[in-house]
Amino acid sequence: MHTSDSQHATFVDRLNAAWTASDSLLCVGLDPDPARFPAQLAGRPDAIFEFCKQIVDATADLVCAFKPQIAYFAAQRAEDQLEALIAHIHAAHPGIPVILDAKRGDIGSTAEQYAVEAFDRYRADAVTVNPYMGRDSIEPYLAWSDRGIILLCRTSNPGGSDLQFLDVGGERLFERVARLAAGDWNSKGQLALVVGATFPAEIARVRELTGDMPLLVPGIGAQGGDIEATVKAGRDSRGRGLMINSSRAILYAGKGEDFAAAARAAALATRDAINRYR
Repeated sequence: MHTSDSQHATFVDRLNAAWTASDSLLCVGLDPDPARFPAQLAGRPDAIFEFCKQIVDATADLVCAFKPQIAYFAAQRAEDQLEALIAHIHAAHPGIPVILDAKRGDIGSTAEQYAVEAFDRYRADAVTVNPYMGRDSIEPYLAWSDRGIILLCRTSNPGGSDLQFLDVGGERLFERVARLAAGDWNSKGQLALVVGATFPAEIARVRELTGDMPLLVPGIGAQGGDIEATVKAGRDSRGRGLMINSSRAILYAGKGEDFAAAARAAALATRDAINRYR
């Protein structure tokens, strides 16, 4: 059993503290694509780390979380840079939760290895998980009592409805996932849900089913989700409860030497737009 030190704050505790400290519901997604990096980083062996580090340092006071997407690092053989990046966030910006966006989905000892990877190797505060294989696909992650597990519920992609809208005993499949996540599966209060910003009505339904459970909401910015509709549908009883993710619109706001300053300006505008509707 890989239980964490009980005196550590839980993921939800850290998220609550970050919401308060930053007065922000913005999560910045770190999806580094070297083809889009500014020229001054070309040829650097640590270009991925350096690009993300500068974005992080420029936006840290404006966010409630950072969300590195593991595929962008693994595809470039840059897992070591991902480890270094998360270590930098924890050291330079303590208190800001890091969500490893990996969308793992497996059971038993394999899921346990994915949990070791996310929580021990990368030191992530939370990881995204596909709950399609049921309770056993979540159980191994719960052993890290201070970490969060963020389950896919209602995703922002066009094909999400192929399965998530199926009728299962008088409710839709995404509603069943939300109910299970808010109930039986959440024995230690570690769960959160992914609900896409492209479907405000479903965000509102998930909020109705889950009380004040944190929701990770991708799909604003480059995917076109509506900030006002998202906030009004998804805020919790205290006007928070959301990690509203923007990746490309912030990362690639500028193409030149001032790319980090451009990212900060985009993050500031997004945070302020979100706060207008809280």
